[in-house]
Amino acid sequence: MNAPALIRDPGVLAGFARDASGLELIPELLARPTSEAEVQALLRQAAADRTPVTPAGGQTSTTAASITDQGLLLSLRGLDKVVEVDARAGTVRAEAGALVGEVKRACAAAGWLLPIDPTSEEECTVGGAVACNATGARSLRYGDTRRHVRALTVLLADGTRHEFRRRRLEKNTVGYLMAQEPVDWFIGSEGTLGVVTAVEFELLPLPAHVTGLAIPFATDAAALAFVVAARSSGTLDPRCLEYLDTGALAVVRAHATSAGWTGEAVVYAEECGDEGWSFDADPWLALAERHQALADDILTFETEGALREARRLRHSVPAAMNERGARCRPAGGRKVSTDWAVPYAQLAEVLAYARQVAAKAGVEPPVVFGHAGNGHPHQNYIAKDAAELERAEQVVGETLKEVLRRGGTVAAEHGIGKIKRKWTGLQLSPLQLGAMRALKRELDPDGRMAPGNILP
Repeated sequence: MNAPALIRDPGVLAGFARDASGLELIPELLARPTSEAEVQALLRQAAADRTPVTPAGGQTSTTAASITDQGLLLSLRGLDKVVEVDARAGTVRAEAGALVGEVKRACAAAGWLLPIDPTSEEECTVGGAVACNATGARSLRYGDTRRHVRALTVLLADGTRHEFRRRRLEKNTVGYLMAQEPVDWFIGSEGTLGVVTAVEFELLPLPAHVTGLAIPFATDAAALAFVVAARSSGTLDPRCLEYLDTGALAVVRAHATSAGWTGEAVVYAEECGDEGWSFDADPWLALAERHQALADDILTFETEGALREARRLRHSVPAAMNERGARCRPAGGRKVSTDWAVPYAQLAEVLAYARQVAAKAGVEPPVVFGHAGNGHPHQNYIAKDAAELERAEQVVGETLKEVLRRGGTVAAEHGIGKIKRKWTGLQLSPLQLGAMRALKRELDPDGRMAPGNILP
């Protein structure tokens, strides 16, 4: 098959120059294939011409992984089919450009749950979720995307096609650990090793009942102490423990259609169960009261519509912060977001440290929200101009040193992309980076795939 025509129109190229990172990188070329065969033809042509290739899905990346100003931007949104939900095997196969939310609904209609849980599921693709090993609120229960990937179809830089499938052996002593499951090479690789065109996920039974709680507190300290207690209680079984600070709650209240969401901080939690299960509120209330929650203002979400509304309000926070950051672009500013994580019991201390660093640097406090149950918050600073941007990034850099001192990670779900690659070397040793570069040379010897992503 001949490769589809490459797009050079400046107006069209500009439409693919931004993601959620706040950067703008206009590609030299654009392709919008609608089949795997077209992707393969494009990769072969790019290999012959030695053209760099950056795969992209919904372009919801917060790290600029899905935009480029070098060579070809390969938009995979045209590969959007949910190929098959196999109810007997408990699997789903979807093309890389299918939206996560659409795949989830197809699975739910067959009585199954696709457990991957990016907050932006209505805008992000399954290929993008694989590319950055996405997680989300309910990953407290279900884990990261990697855990649920059973097989991948991958086209390497030269267009060669590979099917990689997990063996699921109980014992295996052949070769280095890193070589035993090639599926794992591509999860979290952000397009640097090849192009994922299709994914097969393992599914879980769809919960019969879900209850959500929004528990308000008068202080951040009380809310974060409650998260630690709930996570370690041994009695409660949350599938998410989300945290919203004062700034995040202001956004939620602005988008809410009814009263509520009081307090200075809120913890949002969910429990779920199969047929015959019923939610027991008493242990939640008892723990909340022991941590000085505003118990009379707790909100409960039990219907599908109510749970969907709670999720919409949670997603309104990063969406609003993206909009605020975009308004600062003309002056050289943007949103600066963090994605670090520490052992969950240390979260309050690290957030307090980050606030001190910001105050000392004269940087406005960030809006903080996210996956406190995993020790994984998102701090969103809004830099109004280039000078504030420099100070905000210095604050983040100092915070990350403390994060790593406590055994944390500089990135927990959004990947590295171009924005965070300057911090990759803070966490990974030269030995680790060398091993990564060796794998990239093997799969992409010309170094043309997703230039600028991950590796410093």
